[in-house]
Amino acid sequence: MYNYDSYDRALVQARVEQFRDQVARRLSGELSEEEFLPLRLQNGVYLQRHAYMLRVAIPYGTLSSDQLRTLATIADQYDRGYGHFTTRQNIQFNWIELEQVPDILQKLADNDMHAIQTSGNCVRNITTEAFAGVAEDELLDPRPLAEIMRQWSTVNPEFLFLPRKFKIAISSSDSDRAAVRSHDIGLYLYRGVGGEMLLKVMVGGGLGRTPILNETVRDALPWQHLLTYVEAVLRVYNRYGRRDSKYKARIKILVKSLGVETFANEVEREWEQIRDGVAELTDEEYKRVALGFMPPPYGRTDALDPEYGAWLARDAAFAVWVQNNTQPHKVLGYASVVLSTKPGASAPPGDVTSEQMRSVADLADKYGFGEVRVAHEQNLVLPDIRKRDLYVLWKALQTQNLATPSVGLLSDVISCPGLDYCSLANTRSLPLARAIQQRFDDLDYLLNLGELSLNISGCMNACGHHHIGNIGILGVDKNGEEYFQITIGGAQGKDSSIGKVIGRAFRAEEVPDAIERLLSVYLSYRDVDERFVDTVRRIGLAPFKGGVYPQEAARGKVNA
Repeated sequence: MYNYDSYDRALVQARVEQFRDQVARRLSGELSEEEFLPLRLQNGVYLQRHAYMLRVAIPYGTLSSDQLRTLATIADQYDRGYGHFTTRQNIQFNWIELEQVPDILQKLADNDMHAIQTSGNCVRNITTEAFAGVAEDELLDPRPLAEIMRQWSTVNPEFLFLPRKFKIAISSSDSDRAAVRSHDIGLYLYRGVGGEMLLKVMVGGGLGRTPILNETVRDALPWQHLLTYVEAVLRVYNRYGRRDSKYKARIKILVKSLGVETFANEVEREWEQIRDGVAELTDEEYKRVALGFMPPPYGRTDALDPEYGAWLARDAAFAVWVQNNTQPHKVLGYASVVLSTKPGASAPPGDVTSEQMRSVADLADKYGFGEVRVAHEQNLVLPDIRKRDLYVLWKALQTQNLATPSVGLLSDVISCPGLDYCSLANTRSLPLARAIQQRFDDLDYLLNLGELSLNISGCMNACGHHHIGNIGILGVDKNGEEYFQITIGGAQGKDSSIGKVIGRAFRAEEVPDAIERLLSVYLSYRDVDERFVDTVRRIGLAPFKGGVYPQEAARGKVNA
């Protein structure tokens, strides 16, 4: 993983000292809340329902074991003994005292971390998939380019006050596990016919109030022009993006209003002015950054260790966990392991205790190479585990409640914190997630359903990415009462789609029954080995509407 140099440390330390002064001025009354608001947001500090929340950046979701231990210490010393991992691969601490924030930022800085630009109308955390660099189906490692973008965008004065927040994701795997299509800029890295690194640039994606998938504005962009082309996109957005309404300020609205062809032409004209400037990347710069992502010393292993094979044969529960919670690795004899933060009703999705963090850090050191990843599904990943160590690792994870074998299944729920914490939310997401997990806790039933994502958002901001869940649930307020709207057919990846609303919203206590009726329709109609989302695409919404709203169907009020 990338290690800070003297420039990184100097920049982060300067921001800590600057914010310490700003907090002191706010506490003394010298700064009003209105004046303080943009300053705290640029340092990841939100004022939520019950306390301040601090969002810490985890660039492209990568942590060292020591950094994870630092987060555990912060959870114990300044919070309530846990942290919440998010769909943006960051971590949030929900019970922070404002006067303590500078000390927390100092502790982060001492361990090469920060909270810069985790909020505000600026370029946010650069993301990629949790298996970057190790995935069997990966074409190229996208992390060096992600890191280059992180360095370039951090405290870049031209892009600190954009019309609205701005999110960038980069992927290079066949499956695209980074949800690239739902980002303001999505980048896909691949090799051309001559072996050169090229980029497909997609612009104008985003969820929230107006969910839109991004569209291609340029293909076959040589990697050397990454920064200049992204800068051209941001300049056009900065110039023409709407600032009169935050609901119409995202770049997706600009691209939609202009049309993707007109927008792309504007970008090309801007790019022509800067493409050969100082921001053009060189081989030397790429190699400098790429040194931080050299493969670890894997050592010699066999394709199938006899002891590992024996445990697969004799322990069915272990075999199910391996099937669902490991990913193929590009190095023979290794696997990537997903640590589920979704044990069911006993803990909210994404919440990890300080004890669990320290245990994961120790396991990363003992069985891996001291590295931990955060997946946008809110799970943790140990990227490099020898297959012969999987059984003992599984046993150790069970003691920490991190071995639930449901990754990619219905109960692997993605959820925002909702109204329990967030002042923007309409509804409580976490109790609903718990109710769904309680209803659908039969592993055999979940395995029979197969691959199926369920995402919950407590409001239209869509922090739970409900639009791209195979089943999406959105919390809405109806005259002061909490209701939940259901969508189906959403998906991430290269076949991304936005889910469609199936009908009227439900009260919280009605949702598990509605989900069960949805699943009954799926099981009745699916072809052999057909995924839920593929069945929805094949048969359309009408059968699902009829199954979920039988009384309305009987009265002839359900339409396709």
